[in-house]
Amino acid sequence: MAIHIDLAGRVGLVTGGSRGVGRGITERLLEAGAEVVICGRTEPRPEDLPTGGSEPSRRASFVAADVRDPDAVDRLVTAVVEGHGRLDLAVNNAGGSPSTDSATASPRFSEKIIALNLTAPIHVAQRANAQMQAQADGGVIVNVASLSGLRPSPGTAAYGAAKAGLVNLTTTLAMEWAPRVRVNCVSAGMVRTEAFEDYYGGPDGASAVAATVPAGRVAEPIDVANAVVFLASPLAAHVSGTNLVVHGGGERLAFADHITTVGTMPRGSDEASGELG
Repeated sequence: MAIHIDLAGRVGLVTGGSRGVGRGITERLLEAGAEVVICGRTEPRPEDLPTGGSEPSRRASFVAADVRDPDAVDRLVTAVVEGHGRLDLAVNNAGGSPSTDSATASPRFSEKIIALNLTAPIHVAQRANAQMQAQADGGVIVNVASLSGLRPSPGTAAYGAAKAGLVNLTTTLAMEWAPRVRVNCVSAGMVRTEAFEDYYGGPDGASAVAATVPAGRVAEPIDVANAVVFLASPLAAHVSGTNLVVHGGGERLAFADHITTVGTMPRGSDEASGELG
């Protein structure tokens, strides 16, 4: 039997859904049949709103909101419910951080990064949960985190710490809000968005970074989007409190370059230290 994800009749909210990974998520949800509302501080031109791919007449709708402001989030979710009658999926995608030196980052800078990447998802999740708990069939919340929250994040310390907090938040909310609301997380590795090449110093730098991924390439927005659509679908009906990592196998470890033959490590050795057991 063919597996097909059909989200027709479902209503989704994607924060930061007009660009990058958020746009990919929005387009994939539209393709699956969902109605999608996106939000941000700047309204895109009507012709620039994400569409449903093969069904370009199906476009996302937009509500202006700064998700760091709990009152704005309350108005946002109210607008979604008033416009569509329900809210089945909330995707906390808005986030990001410029690179900065941790030793000199200002308190205001750190607070703003944590507010966008951790506090804002809490606001959205709380308000979405309140609506979903009142619906007979509940709902789903998906938090978009980052590989930066799972390993050291030099140059983006506050961002990495916030994303680590988002992963923990996911597990806690999944336990507290069950069984009516499922809460999951997608931790993305490097993704080829509009800013990817500039972030790594141009095409050569971007290619060098991509070569470190075991899968041979960095993710495309659709790779993250597919994970979100799966978690939003009935195929993931018993999946909650999990962190689905989308990173193409991770990042190549420096010590791996010195291992030339698979299986040559002495029996009983400690792989991390190289000491014999």
